[in-house]
Amino acid sequence: MTEAGGTDRAGADRVFKALADSTRRQLLDRLRERDGQTLGELCAGLAMARQSGSQHLAVLEAANLVSAVRRGREKLHYLNPVPIHEIQERWIGRFDRPRLAALGALKRQAEGHEMTGQPSYVYVTYIHSTPERAWHALTDADLTAAYWGHSNISDWREGSAWEHRRVDGSGIADVVGTVLTSEPPRLLVITFDEPGAEPPNGPSRVTFLIEPYHEIVRLTVTHENLADDKALEAISAGWPAVLANLKSLLETDRPLPRAPWEMHAELRAEQLARHDSH
Repeated sequence: MTEAGGTDRAGADRVFKALADSTRRQLLDRLRERDGQTLGELCAGLAMARQSGSQHLAVLEAANLVSAVRRGREKLHYLNPVPIHEIQERWIGRFDRPRLAALGALKRQAEGHEMTGQPSYVYVTYIHSTPERAWHALTDADLTAAYWGHSNISDWREGSAWEHRRVDGSGIADVVGTVLTSEPPRLLVITFDEPGAEPPNGPSRVTFLIEPYHEIVRLTVTHENLADDKALEAISAGWPAVLANLKSLLETDRPLPRAPWEMHAELRAEQLARHDSH
């Protein structure tokens, strides 16, 4: 059964159960402070045995509050805020969000919270599709133009360049990079930066992980090594919009009736103007 706001009842029960435990909330806090930690890193400082930490993480993963991504022998854990956002939309959003948002901003400013390390971002979505169709949608120039507003241009071989090129005929690429890993239809890793950018900590990296499950796929997008909090703000608005359009295209054969990134028009206009000036 689906509750008001789009969250299924069993899923909401798992989220509330996961959040009810103070230890699991501590684990989420640690991921909020620094995403992409191993089990050992999360347990450090919490006086927690690895077995206990693994059990708590399993509950958080079942509630879709945490996403795990393998990097070689390591298993990195990332915070997924979507279920909490859905609960907020149902229980808070319709009542007094502006006042609560203002109070929350004031509280964060008073506490002086600062992110540590290079920012990163993870987004997880579930799509009625096959891995092959999802891969094709991520790498086909015409399809990316349809749901992303840019064409992704490359032969998608490891070591090849790729461009995120405008569809207005100008030939301008707003994002460029290199294909680091290409394992169709499961794994694509690319660098992702503005043309000519030379970040002091190296280029940012995007990983698309496609995992099949019966008639659906789970798509995990991980954007790592972001330059700063401003870059994190921009991609935090951009990725959900792009992936919502991708999901609509794969499930209904058409993108959303209005480009979702238009809700963040000021960020998009700033990016395009910066590239037009080069």
